[in-house]
Amino acid sequence: MSNNNNDVVIIHLDRPRELRYGHKAFKKLVALTGKSLEEIESSGFDDFELVEKMVYCGLLSDAKENGENLKLEQMEDLLDQAKSYKHIIDSVQAAFAAAFEANVGDLGNGQNQEKEPAKEEDLTSTKV
Repeated sequence: MSNNNNDVVIIHLDRPRELRYGHKAFKKLVALTGKSLEEIESSGFDDFELVEKMVYCGLLSDAKENGENLKLEQMEDLLDQAKSYKHIIDSVQAAFAAAFEANVGDLGNGQNQEKEPAKEEDLTSTKV
């Protein structure tokens, strides 16, 4: 798997697969479910179809890298190959966390920091 992120989450199904949520995966997940990310996170894991969609969207980049044409209809059979339902849930939770926390450690290094807009008093004051 060519992704060089340290926060890679592997879910063990028919084979070890990288579960990753980037912009494209989140956008597809919201479109498939009709729910916001906040609603998806708060829904829990009691809705099996939602879980299938969550895993499906998180596996799309792995499937593409491996030349697979993954379909949502395949998820039920793929998820049945997991060692446990807990493994599926733990993997999805870890991948979601990695998606939102991946660059937190870089903030102290001056990376990914947005400059604060100039304050109004800074713009109007003149120093002689």
